[in-house]
Amino acid sequence: MNFDFSVFSSPQTWVSLLTLTFMEIVLGIDNIIFISIVVNRLPQEQQARGRSIGLLLALLCRIGLLLSISWIVGLKAALFTLNLPWLDEPFGVSGRDLILLAGGLFLIGKSTTEIHTKLQGGEEEEHASKGGATMQSIILQIIVIDIVFSFDSILTAVGLVDNVLIMILAVILSMGVMLAFSGVVADFVNRNPTIKMLALSFLIMIGVMLVMEAFHKEIEKGYIYFAMFFSLIVETLNMRLRKKTPPVQLRESQYD
Repeated sequence: MNFDFSVFSSPQTWVSLLTLTFMEIVLGIDNIIFISIVVNRLPQEQQARGRSIGLLLALLCRIGLLLSISWIVGLKAALFTLNLPWLDEPFGVSGRDLILLAGGLFLIGKSTTEIHTKLQGGEEEEHASKGGATMQSIILQIIVIDIVFSFDSILTAVGLVDNVLIMILAVILSMGVMLAFSGVVADFVNRNPTIKMLALSFLIMIGVMLVMEAFHKEIEKGYIYFAMFFSLIVETLNMRLRKKTPPVQLRESQYD
């Protein structure tokens, strides 16, 4: 594959690079949240290393897929068709549909399990689950979800620019930013249980969105990210209010 470096003499190229980098950072937020929550099962001294490995794997996955754009485009072709009685026409199932379906179900199952663990498990059970998690199992989960999240990233890149070199540079820059702030995001999520529960709920919503896309039901991603941003703002205000508001004191009964 030949790269044309002369495109960087055009101001339009730099505008496209900055725009795509910003979009990659926005689309990578859910990836950071997932990695932060999964890596939290590792011992404290291994968590930073696990996050770094996870984001570097995400970078490699996205660059590899960008270099295989023709293969990704081929994944949109139907592998087989299903004649379902409630549909007016045959439903074509592509390789992309199968990947999105598997990734969405994995994300829903994993997030639901994490919520159940947080609600039902005590500190000893959580400590035991951390001790039972290995770096290899965590990395495997990160690889699976990185591949799924990379599809959104790549399809967005293809829609904005048509130069693979710009796409790769945007992915590298966005991953550098996310790698620099991943520890801050992880500490904030893990330090605030309500934020962590909100993040897991968002991951379930994203999993449902992936499943819907696998069935060719497109959901405008702007609505999803707006809901995430709005909920985060409301929860941040609630956190500040809880710090300022003294605990409620019950009145003593006049008959005591």
